[in-house]
Amino acid sequence: MRTGLTACDPDLAWSGYTLFSPKFGSTVHIIDKQGIELHRWETGLVGGEYGYLQPNGNLFYMGKDPKDHLGRIFPPWAIVRGGIMQELEPDGKIVWEYRDPAQHHDARRTSNGGVVYLAIERVPKDLAQRVKGGVRTQAGDPEMWSDAIIEVDSSGNRIWEWHTHQHLDPDVDVLPSNQGRFEWTHSNTLVILDDDHLMISCRAISQVLIIQKSTGEIVWRVGAPTVLQQHDPTELPNGNILVFNNGIFKPQGGLPGSSVAEIERQTKEIVWEYSDRPAYNFFSPIISGARRLPNGNTLITEGVFGRLFQVTPEKDVVWEYVSPHFVANHQGVEMNEVFRAIPYEPREIPWL
Repeated sequence: MRTGLTACDPDLAWSGYTLFSPKFGSTVHIIDKQGIELHRWETGLVGGEYGYLQPNGNLFYMGKDPKDHLGRIFPPWAIVRGGIMQELEPDGKIVWEYRDPAQHHDARRTSNGGVVYLAIERVPKDLAQRVKGGVRTQAGDPEMWSDAIIEVDSSGNRIWEWHTHQHLDPDVDVLPSNQGRFEWTHSNTLVILDDDHLMISCRAISQVLIIQKSTGEIVWRVGAPTVLQQHDPTELPNGNILVFNNGIFKPQGGLPGSSVAEIERQTKEIVWEYSDRPAYNFFSPIISGARRLPNGNTLITEGVFGRLFQVTPEKDVVWEYVSPHFVANHQGVEMNEVFRAIPYEPREIPWL
């Protein structure tokens, strides 16, 4: 298997930098267009999925607490949990930290120097029993969990919270037939849109939601079949939403296969989409992401294979890099998975 830079069209590929974190590893890397590593952080913490740069050039990193304070609450928890959120300078010095054993998947620094993050919590038993769909067993339904969004200020004081189970409808927000009933939402992405709006990705029920903080209301949502077990929704400059559809389960049937879709905000219709034929030629059942680049290309993370690649608006692949960093996963299998990759223009990293 070839790793590192495997393809590059010098005229069509974007010339910026790419940051990524090997899943199950403790390092964060910045590479250039030629696949050359320009910087590396050795965090000392197994990734709580990923890290990204802040406007000041420091790294914000989510790591796994060495001690799982919540225990094995449901099967994937040991894989997705985080617990420690840190800001690190380029030399690795930790300048800010906040801990919550319930944190998982994603967190974003706020303008007041704090953080807003995804956290796991129990669904009240009477409500859990009303949630439709999912895999039922003869042993009865397991305890069900969903997500909260927690915001703390720079001193760690909790200043806002929102609970998915209080705003979802058990008759409408139905689990697909291949989803275990231990999780209702399995949110994997949290995005700050502006001072009063957040966007989250609820993978288990194939829903992307926009929440108004001041009212607590869900003011926009899109679901299946437009989004399918999705990751990494982002808002584009034109207001549309770009999302990686994992596509492990399609209610309309057909072979599993992933896609990247640009969704028009008002109509909720797909106006641009990248996929492959046959569908399973491009397929990452878990993790992964997509980001629109300044030159119009799209950077795609096909996460389970550690494959990062760029496609043009015409959907031609013009750059490809395969992570050479193989790390043992929770089962002892060497993997080069990448949760998501983040692009940066050189001017955004002046210290490099």
